[in-house]
Amino acid sequence: MARPLRALVPGVPVHIIQRGHNRSQVFFGAEDAQRYLGWLKEMAALHGVAVHAYVLMTNHLHLLATPKAADSLPKAMQRVGTRYAMYLNDTRDRTGSLWEGRYRACPVESERYLLACSRYIELNPVRAKIARDPREFRWSSYRHNIGERSDALITAHATYRALGFDATSRAHAYHALFETALPDATIEAIRAATNAGRPLGDDKFVAAMGRALDRSFVVRKRGRPPKTKLVPGKLQKANKS
Repeated sequence: MARPLRALVPGVPVHIIQRGHNRSQVFFGAEDAQRYLGWLKEMAALHGVAVHAYVLMTNHLHLLATPKAADSLPKAMQRVGTRYAMYLNDTRDRTGSLWEGRYRACPVESERYLLACSRYIELNPVRAKIARDPREFRWSSYRHNIGERSDALITAHATYRALGFDATSRAHAYHALFETALPDATIEAIRAATNAGRPLGDDKFVAAMGRALDRSFVVRKRGRPPKTKLVPGKLQKANKS
C-alpha cells in the first residue's frame, strides 16, 4: 500500500514530530543536540524552511516550521536526519535505523492554533516531568521566544509578531500565554491531527487545505451506512420517478 502524501502547502506552518526507532534514545547529551540544531539551521536556510519553535527530547523531537516550497521541508528533514544518523552511528558505534520511519507532520491554522502549538512544543519537558518550568530545559526555543536569549535558528511567525509592537512587548505577551494551561481538548486536537497527518484548524481551514492539495480530509465513520426506513407507499412512488 502506498504511503499517504504529507499535507504540505507552501507558506502554511507545519507541526512535526520525529521519533527514534522503537522510541529509542536519539539525543545523549549537549554535543548531540548542538550538532542536530546546527545542521537543522544550515538545511533550513538552504531549502527555505522558517523554524518558529522546537524541542529536542531524549527520544524524539518537535518542530513548528513554515516551508517556502512544497519540497522544502522533505529535503531539509531528510538531509538533517541522514547526517545526524551517520554522526550518531559513528560516535556511538551503532548500526541500523535511527529514526522511526517517516516523521509525522500536519499543517497548522495560524490564527487559532499556531501559538497553541508553539506552547505545546515548548511545554513538552514539563508534561514529561523532566522540568518544572520550560525555561529549565535547555534544548527548546522557549527562552528565545520569551526574550531571554537569542537563537539564530528561530524565525518569528507573523502571528507571533502580531503580539506586540516591538521585540520586548512580543516576548512579554508570549510569556504571559504560559500563565494559563493549555486546555486538554487543544492538546488532544494537536496530537490527533499530527498523528493522522490531517490539518489542524477549523472546518474552513481543513477545506482550504483539501482544495490546495486536491485531497479530502473528511473523516468518514467506520461501518455500514444506516439503513433507510421505507414508508409504505413511498417505494412505489420512488420507482415511478
